[in-house]
Formats: sequence, C-alpha cells, structure tokens
Amino acid sequence: MITKFITSVSTTFSPFNARSGKTARSFLALLPPNARQNMKIDVKMLPRAAPSTSSNSAKPEPAAMLLLGFKDGKQMSLDLEKLKTKDVQEEVDRHSRLLGRQEELTGN
Repeated sequence: MITKFITSVSTTFSPFNARSGKTARSFLALLPPNARQNMKIDVKMLPRAAPSTSSNSAKPEPAAMLLLGFKDGKQMSLDLEKLKTKDVQEEVDRHSRLLGRQEELTGN
C-alpha cells in the first residue's frame, strides 16, 4: 500500500463487530512503523453497545468509518461496514498513484 501521500488517518470502529473491526485493525496494521511521525492518526473504539448507525441525524452515518486525508487536500471517507481490507487498500492506492504521477510530471 502506498502511504507516502497520506497526511491523516481517523477511524471509528467497534472492536466487537467482526467485519468492520477486522477491516479497521487490518488497515492500521498495514501502516508503516514510522506512520505516527509522518501523519496524524486518530483511532476511536466504540463500546460494545454502540448502534450501527446514529439515529439523531437526518442522514445516518455508519458507526465504522475510515477518514483519510491526502497531501493534495482530498478527504476520503470510507464505510468499513461495506468494504473489506483489500477494497480499502485499492482505493488508497488508486489515489496515491494519481498523486505520484502528478508529482513525477511536475518534477518534485
């Protein structure tokens, strides 16, 4: 996974939810050991009794979310209830390759 262009990682998940909990933990494990030096990482674990969606807003938000910030300012919000680790990795790599090509063309 290309992590060179990621500036921030924020995730909210329930460790008791088999699908989203595993996806979030697996993604965090894929980050390099020096990730905390290069990017802002925020992890929030929900309690066991957390609902799957928040009911107080008009548009319900999934409880398991991964928010990524990139060097170009793009914010990517991924629903961990629907995506597997491989899908998240593909989304991150797709945007990182685009940023890599732009960096190569500008000569930086």
